[in-house]
Amino acid sequence: MCLGIPGRLVAITDEDRLMAVADVSGVRREVNVACVATGPLQDLVGQWALIHVGFAMSLIDEDEAERTLEALRELGEAQEALAAMAEGAKALEGRA
Repeated sequence: MCLGIPGRLVAITDEDRLMAVADVSGVRREVNVACVATGPLQDLVGQWALIHVGFAMSLIDEDEAERTLEALRELGEAQEALAAMAEGAKALEGRA
């Protein structure tokens, strides 16, 4: 099963590589926005997207993002996904 976690795109980090930072419940991670980039990348800042394995897969509205996050919290899946993302972010920081 694939699980997309809602995250808010908060900054563009590399326009040439189509990379941005997404905030997922307080965990910030660099993601590729190629799947959702339809215009200027700066227009994506502040938008909500479903994040899966380092890619923003689709844009969603804030209400849908909140409903999805709540459902994930209730199922307990969000904690596992966030822990995995935090470990991935720590690994990336260790390589820098």
